[in-house]
Amino acid sequence: MNIAKFHNVSRTLVKNTKDQPKVRKKNMKDVTDYIDTDSIDNLFQLFCERLNRSPASLAYKQYDESTGLWGNYSWADVADDIACWQAAFKSEQLIAGDAVAIMIRNCREWAIFDIAALSMGLVVIPLYTEDRPDNVSYILNDANVQLLLIDNDEQWNEFYKTLNNVTSLKRILSLSSMTGAPHDTRLRWISDWLPKDKCELKHSDIKSDALATVVYTSGTTGRPKGVMLSHRNILWNIKGALNSVTIYPSDRFVSFLPLCHTFERTVGYYLPICANASVSYARSIADLAEDMLTTKPTVMITVPRIFERIHNKIQEQLLGKSNTARNLFTDAVEIGYQQFLSKQKRGSWHASFLMLPILRKLVSKKILAKFGGSIRLCICGGAALSPQISRMFIGLGLPILQGYGLTEHSPIISVNRLQNNIPESVGIPLPGVEVKTSDVGELMVRGPSVMMGYLNNKNATDELIDHEGWLSTGDIVEIRDKHIFITGRLKEIIVMSNGEKVPPSDLEMAIQQDILIEQVMLIGEQRPYLTALIVANNDAWKQDPANENKDLFNIPVEKRNKIFLQQIKNRIKEFPGYAQIHNVALCQEPWSIENGMLTPTLKLRRKQINAKYASKIEEMYQGH
Repeated sequence: MNIAKFHNVSRTLVKNTKDQPKVRKKNMKDVTDYIDTDSIDNLFQLFCERLNRSPASLAYKQYDESTGLWGNYSWADVADDIACWQAAFKSEQLIAGDAVAIMIRNCREWAIFDIAALSMGLVVIPLYTEDRPDNVSYILNDANVQLLLIDNDEQWNEFYKTLNNVTSLKRILSLSSMTGAPHDTRLRWISDWLPKDKCELKHSDIKSDALATVVYTSGTTGRPKGVMLSHRNILWNIKGALNSVTIYPSDRFVSFLPLCHTFERTVGYYLPICANASVSYARSIADLAEDMLTTKPTVMITVPRIFERIHNKIQEQLLGKSNTARNLFTDAVEIGYQQFLSKQKRGSWHASFLMLPILRKLVSKKILAKFGGSIRLCICGGAALSPQISRMFIGLGLPILQGYGLTEHSPIISVNRLQNNIPESVGIPLPGVEVKTSDVGELMVRGPSVMMGYLNNKNATDELIDHEGWLSTGDIVEIRDKHIFITGRLKEIIVMSNGEKVPPSDLEMAIQQDILIEQVMLIGEQRPYLTALIVANNDAWKQDPANENKDLFNIPVEKRNKIFLQQIKNRIKEFPGYAQIHNVALCQEPWSIENGMLTPTLKLRRKQINAKYASKIEEMYQGH
């Protein structure tokens, strides 16, 4: 729904993203326009300062389904909408400290809701649009939410029964009309709820240490915990990020990771406000490729899974290419990566670099064009990115900076720098972030971005943050040349019955690089040897002309397992002998958020996967 229909605010709709507001031309030089976050108290002031500095600059681009056009929205346009939301919030008798929740897709309305709520001292609770109803109900009750914004009638039909049990919820709003939806006196369409006349932007006094948001961690086990973040927590994190990675007013972000995740919210939403960069909202993951071609982003905030899928697709396509084409691709990657090392002063110049312009034209250009052709920076976080995959993309000329963080740290802890980029690491801590390792190698961090604590859960807070303010990350690391290298996860380390300890993430990452393997989880806790549950890449199997039987599950189990064990063996031959895989079991259904096997941030829910495939696991250990 386009809120502009209900406001007397002019909008510019364009078919081509090259039609930028003229004011943008003044900002094309490599000159930053950062707001000093030390001089402001809260996130609403951050927006107001941006509005004062750059009212006509492009803030957001969004596709309008009713016209089939992309709309350009300036900071002034956004301010007009925020003013109307402020007035509507006030009509609900909401006061500072009340909790309001948002469960909609990424769009400019997400930002408008958030800024308007924060401007009034309200506490914003972001929710995943695809979360389970019982989980949503738990969060709404735990946070005592007064108002909830949802997307549409499809979402309402899924959640309305559960929402009946949330007694604190006084108002439910929908972005779209709700024709034929189950009746609820609390439910209103925002076109009827928002004032029709233009409103005046209201200012308020909110302290920097006031609670801004409660973000519920997805958690791989148990109920989610509500991470309390103050305005200061987030503002300080933005400052540290912009002191580590330069963003220009000419930069164009593309937003597709869920805004309810702190990584996208801080880096892909608040940070562009601070830097006067624009954000284009992708319609969906399915439309992302097309939207990137249209909006031509220069900065991409992403997670490893996006690169893994593209990498696997490229490997599938190479199977059908000639030897010459495959050799050209290999040369483009290897020579490009050696040049990258040379520029990083970790390698020497080589005459083969003279071939790169031709290789980039023949190979890299076609691949990078799929990202829109203008990417100058990819910031990857949320999980570990395989060195092999990062090597491929960096070799092709895509600048990837891997970073690391936790929701409990607002979230960024570290990030690589363009001039000091070690892809195997998760970078250098932000300026002002203190790091150390515990006796068992766990990374500990301390600084102004450490959360206020867990909502309604002092015991969990005390377990995570000690009396000196050190936050336990749960990750086992090594720190070399100031760079952080993650080697394992404290609670995920597999302890086999022979006493050997195996961090599964590195092995799983290596195995997942195989073209035939889409997903993998190691098994071995208190077992004599390691085994693996696997979700196969059926498309890659079918496209291989050497495979006569195109249906993997029609192949005898023993023969099929032998094939996959060999594939795995080829991938992990560099690992110690005790870390070898002795048996596998194939799972027909891919692991997803929807079936509860993945968290909303695409991490394995190991406990749930173990429970679902318990019989398969036992079969792998029969006789031992």
